[in-house]
Order: sequence, then C-alpha cells, then structure tokens
Amino acid sequence: MRRRGFRSPSWTASLTWKSAVFLTVMCCTLAALLGFLVHTAVTRQTVEQAREKTLSRLEVVTDAYEAGEPLPPRSGIDPPGLPASLRALAADGERGTVVADGPRRPGEPDGRRRPAMWAAGPADGRALATWTDYSHSARTIGGLDRAIIGSSLLAIAATLLVGLFAVGRVTRRLHQSARVARRISAGDLDARVHDPRTARPVRAQDEVAIVAGALDTMASTLQRKLQTEQRFTADVAHELRTPLTGLSAAAELLPPGRPAELVRDRVRAMRALTEDLLEISRLDARTEEVDLAVHELAPLAERVVRASGTDTEVRVTGAARVETDRRRLERVIGNLVANAHRHGRPPVVLSVDGAVVSVRDHGPGFPAYLLEDGPQRFRTDGGAGKGHGLGLTIALGQARVIGARLDFGNPPDGGALVRLTLPEYVRLGDGDADGNPGDGGGRGATDDPDGSTRKRPHAT
Repeated sequence: MRRRGFRSPSWTASLTWKSAVFLTVMCCTLAALLGFLVHTAVTRQTVEQAREKTLSRLEVVTDAYEAGEPLPPRSGIDPPGLPASLRALAADGERGTVVADGPRRPGEPDGRRRPAMWAAGPADGRALATWTDYSHSARTIGGLDRAIIGSSLLAIAATLLVGLFAVGRVTRRLHQSARVARRISAGDLDARVHDPRTARPVRAQDEVAIVAGALDTMASTLQRKLQTEQRFTADVAHELRTPLTGLSAAAELLPPGRPAELVRDRVRAMRALTEDLLEISRLDARTEEVDLAVHELAPLAERVVRASGTDTEVRVTGAARVETDRRRLERVIGNLVANAHRHGRPPVVLSVDGAVVSVRDHGPGFPAYLLEDGPQRFRTDGGAGKGHGLGLTIALGQARVIGARLDFGNPPDGGALVRLTLPEYVRLGDGDADGNPGDGGGRGATDDPDGSTRKRPHAT
C-alpha cells in the first residue's frame, strides 16, 4: 500500500505567501547578521576599555606592593573570589585579566554578585590581584542587545508590510491578466487587460506590464483572425446559395434515372452544408436571439425522433418541464440522433431523465481528440476520412445559446454517449415570500394560453 506524503495547503502555493516567507527569512538573516556584528564590536570595545583600566590599576597596586605601602581598595594578595584560572596564571609569573563574578559583599547572596573585571600578576609566588566594577558595562551591552532585537523586529515588520504591499500590487495585476485570459479562452474576444503602464509606449514597463500588453495584442490578433474567418465562411455560404438554388432547379428538370438521383442527392447535401455554414457563422458571431418558453421535454424529444425517421429507441424515466428555445433544442437533439446513426452502430437509444437527454449508440465511440477538446468542424479521425462534420459543432453552439451543457463520453461497455443537461423550469407560487402576488414568470415574462411562461428574446 502506497503511503501518502504530506501535502501542503493550496494557499501556500500563492506568490504572496512565498514572497512573505522569503522576505521574512531574508530580514531575519540580515537582522541576525547585523546584530551579531554590532554586538561583537561593541562588546570587544567595552571589554578592551575595562581591561586597560584594570591593568592600569594593577600597575598602581604592584608599585604599592613593591614599596611596602598599603594596597588600594579592591585589591589584595590572593583575595577571595579570584578566579582559579587567573590565580594559576599569576602563579606562573604572568599577568592576565578575566571577567567574572566580583567578591561577595556582606549580606549579598552568591547568585547576585556583580560582574567584575579581574587583573592579576605574580607577587612572591602568590597572586596580586585587583578588580573593577563591570556591571555598568554589562548593563550597557545588555541594553544594546535588547535595542538590536527590538529594532530588528520593527525593521522586519516594516519590511514585510511594505514588501507584501508591493507584491500584492503585482499579484493583483497578474490575477487580472489571468482572468482576462480565461475570459478569452471562454470565447469573450473583447476582453482586455488594459494595463495603464502600456498606454504610453515611451514609459518604462515592468515584466507584468509586458505580459499584459502581449496578452492584449494576442487577443486583438486572434479576434481579427476569427472575425476574418467568420466573414469568409458567411460570405462563401451566402455566395453558394444562389448557384445552388439554380442547380437544384436544374436537377429537378433532369430525366428520371440513377444519374438524376445522384445529382439531386449531392445538391441536397451541398445545400445542407451551406445552411450549416451559415448557422455556424451566426453562432460564432454571438448574435443569436433565443425565444424562451416552457415545454414538456419528453414529448418534445419523442417528436424529434419521429421527425428524424430513424430507428431510435426512446426511454423516458422521469418527466420534467424545461424553459428553452424549442427550435434550437430540436436542432440539438436532431443533430445528436443523426450523428449517432451516421457514425455509430445500432441500437441507438435516446433517454430522457428529468431535464437530461442522453443519446447513446453502440459503435466505436468518440475519438480521443473530441473527448479532450470537444467537437471540431471538419476534423477527421486519422487517415480513414471518418469525421464528425458540423453536426456536433452546431449542437454544441446551440446548446450554449439556450444555456444547456453537452458532455461527451465513451461508456466502459462500448459505444458513444452524449448527455444534454437543460435548465429545469421551476414554477413560482402564486405569491412571494412576503405574501405579495407574483406573476409566476419573473420580470419580462408573459403567460401563454397553455400556462407556460415566455420571456422576451435577448441576444447572447
């Protein structure tokens, strides 16, 4: 059994959090380094001054000892409290100094003795020592250490706040660029970042402004190319309509026979393809208007299957009313059924479960590219020339117009499955929560004679 490793929370992956950690570590490191250097320098200077003062005092004590005069205060031969290391050094005939606890004063506990700077030298095989009060210097060093710690904490806090403010501005601009990129990928080609730093080309730009400007340029270029493609598709379809109309009329004048049937069949196929291209052009332009009304989903689906003339089994496991554009919904269901018969194998089953319509065949299933990227117009599967044409592309576009969702999949036991999920209609009561009478259909709705609710058409 594989053991799961520790997984850090998702918020730790943000740039703000990483920047905060980095700034904190760097500030702490810098503060510790500067504090150590200042502490070392001040301590060395303070100790040197105390040492020089104590050694000068030791020379005075030594002169008094050699002259047989009384020794000055805070000095003596082997005085009590003299550190053992300094006593041994003096016994060897050398002078030295050390910071240690001073002599115990009367009534003073052992743990409360003040620090002292000791100096000792040889005196007839014994140690002649003197000491000076080091408590003031120790308090100075302690105060300096506290000041260093306090100022370091304040500097870290100030640096962290300023750094987070600066990083926050950068991350907000990055998030804005990411939101615009997602809108563009969702089809909103008018979305732009409009970073103010890109408004003046002569102004110096940072990396985020460069990325924002590149994204806006890419979106504009992509929009122009797609609009050119849409205009080309629409122009071609419109131009083909006139000759196809004449060709269709001429085909009807051909004498009966197999050649005439082939010509009429190809003319019908070209006319259907032209209408599909025009429909895709309108969908790409996002100028379609919807005529919403409430319909019973199961009878509508059954009517589409009957009109298709195909051998499709219809299964209804749950009844639901949906608020949708009937013509567009019929177009979607008809395309799904036709695609299942054209590219799959029987039996083809259409199932209605609540507000979900599923169409399944038992053929080879959808190709991998379609499951990953969705339907693509005129895309063929490999070199076999087997493709999905425009039917699924139109179905997907019309589903988006009516606010439905199309999901493509291959069941484990084979075949292809398309699931169309529609917005289910929920009828409001006769009054709202406050007891006020309602219209049952919301603002901008009118009641049909059959009790359904129809909304005004609107552009998508």
